[in-house]
Amino acid sequence: MAKVKKAYFCKECGYEAPKWMGRCPSCGEWNSFTEEVIAKTNGTVAATMTAGLPRTTPQRVSEIRATDRPRLDLGNPEVNRVLGGGVVPGSLILLGGEPGIGKSTISLQLALADNGLRTLYVSGEESAEQIKMRADRIGIGNEECLIYAETLLENIVAQIEEQRPDLVIIDSIQTIYTNLIDSSAGSVSQIRECAATLLKYAKGSNTSIIIIGHITKDGTIAGPKILEHIVDVVLQFEGDNNQTYRILRGIKNRFGATFEIGVFEMSDDGLRAVDNPSEILLTHYETPLSGIAVGASVDGIRPYLIEVQSLVSNAAYGTPQRTATGFDYKRMTMLLAVLEKRVGMKMYTKDVFLNFAGGFKIADPGLDLAIVAAVISSYYDRPIAEGICCAGEIGLSGEVRPAPRTEQRIGEAARLGFRRIIVSGYLGRSAKRPKNIEVVAINSIDQLPRALFVAEE
Repeated sequence: MAKVKKAYFCKECGYEAPKWMGRCPSCGEWNSFTEEVIAKTNGTVAATMTAGLPRTTPQRVSEIRATDRPRLDLGNPEVNRVLGGGVVPGSLILLGGEPGIGKSTISLQLALADNGLRTLYVSGEESAEQIKMRADRIGIGNEECLIYAETLLENIVAQIEEQRPDLVIIDSIQTIYTNLIDSSAGSVSQIRECAATLLKYAKGSNTSIIIIGHITKDGTIAGPKILEHIVDVVLQFEGDNNQTYRILRGIKNRFGATFEIGVFEMSDDGLRAVDNPSEILLTHYETPLSGIAVGASVDGIRPYLIEVQSLVSNAAYGTPQRTATGFDYKRMTMLLAVLEKRVGMKMYTKDVFLNFAGGFKIADPGLDLAIVAAVISSYYDRPIAEGICCAGEIGLSGEVRPAPRTEQRIGEAARLGFRRIIVSGYLGRSAKRPKNIEVVAINSIDQLPRALFVAEE
């Protein structure tokens, strides 16, 4: 009887070792090695399954002809925006996100979109009948979409060879396995070899492939870190399952920038692209309410306005509570300390709660001024007049610094009809500022209350 061969793999980076090790010598993680059964074969899996592809030879840079083939239009403007204008032929794209966030939904929508592409949708998690149920709910626009429920990599590659699709979607990489390795599906060795095989096939046949990946409890994509290095593009699908809005963010893109985001709204018939995020992040009230401010934010190069909500109340116990939803708790604590030191507000006796509209998670320092404005409004129980927004970063000395891309923030506020925006006084004057909005410049945080409530006096 043949002896079973085993090896140990690091779950973080995929490093292989003949015995268990407490710390990975490659990535430095502790207790990350797992034991897997392997089978040594002649050559790698990728070389065995892609042997029919044409061989390439070294070429001089001057002799290489740039392809004139345009990017593939997926029929979804938000996804095309994040990818930089569409899918590059022959690219391998990894889409990750939390369970239930909508990865399979958006992938099936791309496959069913009326974009003129011949698409092969491979599912290792659902049967063909279950996919048909979701397709009927979403709406079938592409009759050329092929559904294939399979988990064996050899069969998947054979069908791709036979059907010759323009786009392949695999849901998900953790369910795919190959018979050339004895470990179970989802193991480090299976994920690594299956991804390498798909990458080599995509480059050799000029077929675009999108693979869906699971994430771990800390939010990173499951499997070895080498998986993110293998693929050309890494997309992260973010959002709260209890909210209806989702954000598609580019983490890595070899063919474009990673500063674009796509915004979607989850509905009964799938994900709807949101062209104007500011409209869904702003609430119009019949009467002004205290503790509400509007901040002009920028995610990548896309400006939008978002509502900041704050509640300041007397502390019922000795230690005041500090709760921030969608914002860095430590930064909120720093802003409250600056308010107490530079403005003289007694925050040590107050409970402070902070929230962003739509359940969004914001890491933009340019929203510091809007957060402080909401806290001041709730502290004095004095509502901010409608039509006022803020954009600025606050330092420890109480100075108001210019926010990145302030001119774009001003332009977005003017486009939505805001009549006043409060920014940093250290911002240089631009000749292209819109004339239908008043730009109020302040240098320190103690000037903010007067700038907020001057319209009422």
